[in-house]
Amino acid sequence: MGRFEGRNVVITGGSSGLGLAAALYLVDEGARVLVTGRHPDVLADAARRLGDRGIAVRSDTGSLPQIDELAARVAEEFGTVHALIVNAGIGSFDPFDAVTEQTFDEVFDINVKGPFFTVQRLAPLLAPGSGVVLTTSTANRTGWDALSVYSASKAALRSMARTLSRELLPRGIRVNAISPGSIDTGKLEKEVPERAAALKEAFTTANPMQRFGRPEEFAPAVAFLAFDATFAAGIELVVDGGHSQL
Repeated sequence: MGRFEGRNVVITGGSSGLGLAAALYLVDEGARVLVTGRHPDVLADAARRLGDRGIAVRSDTGSLPQIDELAARVAEEFGTVHALIVNAGIGSFDPFDAVTEQTFDEVFDINVKGPFFTVQRLAPLLAPGSGVVLTTSTANRTGWDALSVYSASKAALRSMARTLSRELLPRGIRVNAISPGSIDTGKLEKEVPERAAALKEAFTTANPMQRFGRPEEFAPAVAFLAFDATFAAGIELVVDGGHSQL
C-alpha cells in the first residue's frame, strides 16, 4: 500500500512537464489524481500513463466558466479533495519593449487570476488537513532579461500563498508555494526554439550543480508540501539546485 492510498489529488496543468511528474509520483504512492490540461492529445497520453488511478480533464485555467466546470467535475469524481496542486501556467519571454497588452493580460489571467479562482472554487471540497501547493518560479526572486511579466505574475502567486494560507487556515487548509528553477521539461524548446540552446547554456553555467534539474526531482517536493509538511503554511520551497542561494 502506498503512502497516499485513499487520498484524492487535483493537479492543474498536470498533463505534462512538472505537473505530470508530480501526478505520476503520487499515483505510484497510491493516490487518485485528476489532472487538467488544454490539449486533447497531451491529455490522452497523460491518461494512458496514469492508468486506473488517473483522470485527465480538459480545462483552461484562464477561463472562469471552465474553472467552475472543473469544480463540478471534481465534486462528481472525488467528493472530497486532500491536495490541490495549482501548477497550470504559461511563460513569456518578451523583452520589456516588446510586451503587448494582450501578452500581459494572458499571462496574468493564467498565472494569477486563474490560480486564485481555482483555489476559491475548489476550497469547499478540500478536507480539513489538506494542502494547497502553488507552483511559482525562482523568477519571482531574481531579475532576468525578458521575464518582466512572467516574473511579476509568479511573484503575485508567491504572495498569494501567504494571504490564502492566512484565510484558509481556520478551515484546516494549508497553502504553500513551490518554486522550481531550471528543470528540463522541454518547455524552452517549444516556446522559444530559436533561443533555447543559448538559454539552456546560460542557466546551466549559472547553476552550482552545473546542470538542469529533472522533473522527477521536483515531484517529491510537491508531495512533501501537499501532505507531509503539516506545520508549514505560507512558505516557499525552492527547488533549483542551489542557484538562488549559492
